[in-house]
Amino acid sequence: MAAHHVRIIEVGPRDGLQNEKRSISAETKIELVRRLAGTGLETIEAGSFVHPKWVPQMAASDKVLESILSSPPSAPHPITYQWLLPNSKGLDNYFKVMGAASPEQPSGQDSGPALNTSSMDPNAVPAARSGAEGMSQARSDSANTRNGHKHEVSIFMAATEAFSKKNTNCSIQESLDRFAPLMTEAKKQGYPVRAYISVALGCPFEGPDVDPHKVAEIAASLLELGAEEISVADTTGMGTAPRTRKLLQTLKEAGIRNEDLALHFHDTFGQALVNTIISLEHGVRTFDSAVGGLGGCPYSPGATGNVATEDLIYTLHSLGAKTGVDLDEMSRIGKWITGEIGRDYNSSAGKATLSRLERSSGPKL
Repeated sequence: MAAHHVRIIEVGPRDGLQNEKRSISAETKIELVRRLAGTGLETIEAGSFVHPKWVPQMAASDKVLESILSSPPSAPHPITYQWLLPNSKGLDNYFKVMGAASPEQPSGQDSGPALNTSSMDPNAVPAARSGAEGMSQARSDSANTRNGHKHEVSIFMAATEAFSKKNTNCSIQESLDRFAPLMTEAKKQGYPVRAYISVALGCPFEGPDVDPHKVAEIAASLLELGAEEISVADTTGMGTAPRTRKLLQTLKEAGIRNEDLALHFHDTFGQALVNTIISLEHGVRTFDSAVGGLGGCPYSPGATGNVATEDLIYTLHSLGAKTGVDLDEMSRIGKWITGEIGRDYNSSAGKATLSRLERSSGPKL
């Protein structure tokens, strides 16, 4: 694990806040993204263009996007912002906001092989390409870039029929059929697509024994449709080490590469970090998490928050991995945002870090 880079995708502004009952202002969401951008994160899931009737907390996502476009948060390096889209209407609304800001134009000069995008293996060496392919990629990269930062879109599927019908009111196959044109249009406009597979390690309606072969089948279908990364989500937090290991082995046997995967663990039963270590041993190097352990799913009764970003950072660093993310600053943000929304701050690493910082600052006069 030493010297390996692990990419953390911060989902707090979207997945972390979507289930909150207390109204959260657009200003607070914008401030959360602004603070997170300064921590060294490479990727932030900043909002969702879902109808507020279904997820009221995402009603201000257009304002968050407008703010990022007009006044980009200060960051130590370019950030990729991700936006969850539930359907073609959400894509249209996203395009309207993005259309108000002109895309950056490629210079037309050959600058050599393109850098890895956020949806690719951060350790991979880019392959050589022809001049025509390089220019095509430059045009695609410029289409989704504003003020030096990239924007991607995300979609979501479910690994069980019961959850799919409850969450999207359609079967798994119908969901695939609905998302196919959305993915085609997004990619046509230059926006990479990330796809979630929810309840991959346990379903609130069908129980913990979700068929790993079904997850692999859906993942393969999404990759064939053009998804650049699959986030396999333990939405309920039911996942255990043996079932996580079995799922990853099944995905491998189905030809799904680690480079195409991210893991998304909720900590309902306190197993998120255990399952993270299992995934690391398998070779996965991308993980979703939420600052302060925020989160929960509106359609998954009883599911608690995501693994806390602070706890994930501490665990990864203790194993010798590099994330590039500032644990001290992330802990301050976790304490701040949980206070803003009226929740207890429950990140173990975050609380210990803040205690250390307080001691090191010396007695107050």
